[in-house]
Amino acid sequence: MSESIPLGLVGARGYVGAELIRLVAAHPRFTLGFVSSRERDGQRLGDHEPAYAGDLRYVNLDAGAAAGQGADALVLALPNGMAAPFVAALDTKARRTVVVDLSADYRFDDAWHYGLPERTRASAPGATRISNPGCYATAMQLAVAPMRAALAGPVQCFGVSGYSGAGTSASDKNDPDKLRDNLMPYALTGHVHEREVTRQLGHPIEFMPHVAPHFRGITLTANLHLADATTLDAVRSLYAAAYADESLVRVVDDAPWVSRIAGRHGAEVGGFTLSADGRRLVVVATLDNLLKGAATQALQNLNLAFGLPETMGIPT
Repeated sequence: MSESIPLGLVGARGYVGAELIRLVAAHPRFTLGFVSSRERDGQRLGDHEPAYAGDLRYVNLDAGAAAGQGADALVLALPNGMAAPFVAALDTKARRTVVVDLSADYRFDDAWHYGLPERTRASAPGATRISNPGCYATAMQLAVAPMRAALAGPVQCFGVSGYSGAGTSASDKNDPDKLRDNLMPYALTGHVHEREVTRQLGHPIEFMPHVAPHFRGITLTANLHLADATTLDAVRSLYAAAYADESLVRVVDDAPWVSRIAGRHGAEVGGFTLSADGRRLVVVATLDNLLKGAATQALQNLNLAFGLPETMGIPT
């Protein structure tokens, strides 16, 4: 029997932490070494996550204590701005521990591997400091990257996310009563994902995010201006070739629906529409913000970091 690989999870109470617990509980190699949550300290993990059948209890560990647990990997599912103490403690006490950070804290740090496997898996082997891409940023890159060489001018991306993307801390953006029959725009310029995708694609992106009343799932509509006229057949062929070997990306002809992707681990890209002159292309991408936009992608990155098949433990 293959040796198990213990993981620690900090920020286990949130939506993404819960999804990752379920994935790890069913994984053939990874095991949960500890799960840290201030609010649930001492409570049985199985009482909150029935998918986990063991006796593990939540703990409340500071950065130094988390680094001293001896886990082979640590997943940080914390709000932006909170990862640094944990990384510093690991750099001092357990430098070989693999870190996957789900926040935006290290997405602009060249010393960290940016873990969007469909675009960056070639540089994944040996990485011990891995920054998980943002959910919207994943959808934008999957929608735009195959056309990168053909672009002329900024790409406009209109995004709509379920309110789970706003996390568990109370706010207008995750209040079902305020969102009912509503669409809430926010951070319409300068959003961190706008800067993230501009950096990763090396091309200007203009991003306009919105929150909708549904719980999970992202619809991302990208408006691409092209340097030269093209045809729909050429576009479809380009996307089909780009994602032919990607088990977690499906290219579809019709515009994908968010209700079809919710609860699933991959992404859909399609809805290809050209202007009459062939120089403006609209592409739609959908994914589950908690899964391919976060927990599933983290597991892809963990699998790659430990030399396992990339989709091990991920239902496809």
